Amino acid sequence: MSERTASIERRTAETTIDISVNLDGTGQFVTATGVGMFDHMLSHIAKHGVFDLEVRATGDLHIDQHHTIEDCGIALGEAFALALGNKAGLVRAGSAYMPLDEALAFAAVDLSGRPYAVIDLQLLGRDLGGFPGDLLKHFLESFAFALKASIHVKVLAGVNDHHKAEAAFKALARALDAATRIDPRRGGDIPSTKGTL
Repeated sequence: MSERTASIERRTAETTIDISVNLDGTGQFVTATGVGMFDHMLSHIAKHGVFDLEVRATGDLHIDQHHTIEDCGIALGEAFALALGNKAGLVRAGSAYMPLDEALAFAAVDLSGRPYAVIDLQLLGRDLGGFPGDLLKHFLESFAFALKASIHVKVLAGVNDHHKAEAAFKALARALDAATRIDPRRGGDIPSTKGTL
């Protein structure tokens, strides 16, 4: 059984979030946040990253989706960070292109311990099933900072906002899959000249 697992509980006056992740999973997922489009994006992280992921969230959706999306990003980043441990033996960095019909996205991840996010989804501001697309950028930023990773996600082509968002999350999932793998050649060494990440 994988030791690269983690569970996070986040409780605030605005949200209640429970997340579990297995980095060495098979792509199984349960996503129940009350926001259908967001659940759809989270399912791509699991399926295309081949992570087992469970995300259950209740939030103040009577106000809007902002707090739920933001806090899920924070909690998911914390869960990934906890599951990675001291990052011994990691590949550390990964990147991927992902097409979806007319859309094309690129993502690059460095599990550097230094949080940074450059997100350009090229969304046109159209409603995505009752979901404001700008919150996807905020989720990715929150995830990157909680994970303490450098994450770049850029949509390179596309017309349909749903296709662009989906391609971006699939690309991110594949980049995360590559970065979180164990490199047997390292023999458990930390992948940094500093000796720590």
